[in-house]
Amino acid sequence: MKLLAFVPIKLTLLLIIGILIGFYFPFDIRFALAIPVILFMVLGIVFSTRPNTNSTFFGLIGALTTITLGIFISIQAQPLHHNSHYSNLSIDGQNQWQLKITEVLKPTSFSERYVAMVNGVNSSRSTGKILLSGPLDTTQNRLKVDDKIWLFSEVLPIHPPLNPHQFDYRDYMKKLGMYHQLKLTPSNYVKSENPERTIFGLASSARNHIIEKLKQANFGPNELSIIQALLLGERSNISAETYTDYKDAGAVHILAVSGLHIGVLLLLIQFLLQPLRNRSATLLISVILLWGFAFVAGLSPSIIRACTMFSFVAYALYLNRPSNTFNILALSMFFILLFINPNLLFQVGFQMSYAAVFAIVWIYPLLQKLWFPKNKILRYLWQLLSVSVAAQLGVLPISLFYFHQFPGLFFISNLLIVPALGFILGTGILVIVLALINLLPDWLVLFFNKLIGWMNGIVAWVADQESFIFKSISFDYGQLILAYLAIGMLVYLVQRISFRPVVFFLFSLVCFQTWTIYKHYSASATNEVLVLHQTKNSIVLNKNGTRLEVLTNNLEAPEKVLSDYRIGERIDSISYETLVNSYDVFGLPLLIIDSLGIYPEQNPEQIVLLTYSPRINLERLLLTIRPKQIIADGSNYKSYVERWKKTCSKNKIPFHYTGEKGAYYWPLPELSKKRSSDLSQER
Repeated sequence: MKLLAFVPIKLTLLLIIGILIGFYFPFDIRFALAIPVILFMVLGIVFSTRPNTNSTFFGLIGALTTITLGIFISIQAQPLHHNSHYSNLSIDGQNQWQLKITEVLKPTSFSERYVAMVNGVNSSRSTGKILLSGPLDTTQNRLKVDDKIWLFSEVLPIHPPLNPHQFDYRDYMKKLGMYHQLKLTPSNYVKSENPERTIFGLASSARNHIIEKLKQANFGPNELSIIQALLLGERSNISAETYTDYKDAGAVHILAVSGLHIGVLLLLIQFLLQPLRNRSATLLISVILLWGFAFVAGLSPSIIRACTMFSFVAYALYLNRPSNTFNILALSMFFILLFINPNLLFQVGFQMSYAAVFAIVWIYPLLQKLWFPKNKILRYLWQLLSVSVAAQLGVLPISLFYFHQFPGLFFISNLLIVPALGFILGTGILVIVLALINLLPDWLVLFFNKLIGWMNGIVAWVADQESFIFKSISFDYGQLILAYLAIGMLVYLVQRISFRPVVFFLFSLVCFQTWTIYKHYSASATNEVLVLHQTKNSIVLNKNGTRLEVLTNNLEAPEKVLSDYRIGERIDSISYETLVNSYDVFGLPLLIIDSLGIYPEQNPEQIVLLTYSPRINLERLLLTIRPKQIIADGSNYKSYVERWKKTCSKNKIPFHYTGEKGAYYWPLPELSKKRSSDLSQER
């Protein structure tokens, strides 16, 4: 099937191109608005004079109009480009912020976080979104959606990652339209007594009320956390062990109320409404029930996105034309990006949802043509396996790119759980309804608790098969694009087995392999020495091609910090050594001064690394050994670091604190040509 023959797919791809251009190459917002307006006028004139929509000129103008429209909505969705944005005010120092809570984020181990809409700064009206973070409130007196507060605080930047290849939270928040954060403490804000309510606040209150009702039932704590995630999208109470099991079993998508749940719910609704035999009524009731479920689940962005997509899918089912499914899916994406939020394009959930659904619609029929068992049971199992394989093919490159692992037994967990998911969701909705009217019987609680327990047990068993879980897979942007090219050529080959598709598929495989070999060669040909940042620990890395030597006094602590670096740099082997006091790095002495504070009064012009808060007179050290550079890592007290920073500034000595500037790299121009002997311990 030639997907690009469909006009909605062409328009959606052109809109996506425009959104990407607008995000990475921002224009003046007035210029970005003027161009599509002019092109729309030209398009109207061309159509009125020569109403031939198949002409090349009309198609070119239409394509340019769609791209420039994508550029405009992308720039419009970035708050910094608005004159009323708070960043255009003088916000240095402490300010009084008038805020409205719009979203409650999942808390971390140490803090709770919120997204707030800025209504004013001091006496000036302003707009924009900002991140709030504060210590965990053990009294459970947390802020809620729609709460209005007055906060007296200093605006702070969202910091980039301190170590290479770590998750860039600042970039992630930027794509959500947030550029700064405010610190929340129990004493620096006042909450309004009667804030205005919105539909999002009402939905959040409804979800919280349902959660409180479920807590009153006799569910096990682990089962209750899964029920809350499965039905209400509340994942904050899931234990780390349980979440890891679902991730390793390839079933983590079950814990997020998104496309899978809404799709299963739509099929369940369609099945229950079969006796109506009125397709228009079925469509209307299906859409109403979908959005009713979205309201109960809190109207989170992922749920709104999924319900919008499957509202279009419900319309496709109403038309009962399989060939139109691609058009409807493309139109749903076009609608979401154009009218809801173009920044959703950068969200992993959005990408995976559409990749999975497109793959199912495209690949599933082909798998059914390959083999159609006569036995009903075997046919049913093959259909389930086909859906699972198609969806997994669709999301595999994205999953490898973001998460760098692949669960080899994904089909087992999906075969055992997905067929029962409709029954689980249906039973869960019944449990919620009965709990709300205080008629939830104990036998139903016991049954549903046991059902969730069985599901957790299946997932835990699959996750225990560690030899089938492939982790730490290096996968970059180039491999992501080329992998989708290879999958597309494979599907094209299955559709039409002939010489040309075979050549295209083999060419795509060669491109993928060539890029992978090139990246591995690049990694093996480069070396670097750097000091990482980790709280209460010192770590020096010596990378020699694909081999990594880790110098640290705590051999267990670096694992979490090293994981992303190992994947990003395509490291094959790691060795650990204990830190000593001096090294020779590419002919430049490195002196490490630890908590003992002992150092030789010789070897000037060297780099000094301060670790574990040594009690030294830095002024005397600078005069004695005249170092080229002072480095302080995360093992030092912050009060010491601040004092050292002032001393170095006074003496005009470069100072690098890894907790502020990130990892320190040895700035040597010939670094990539060196080999393992370039970092050696001085005796």
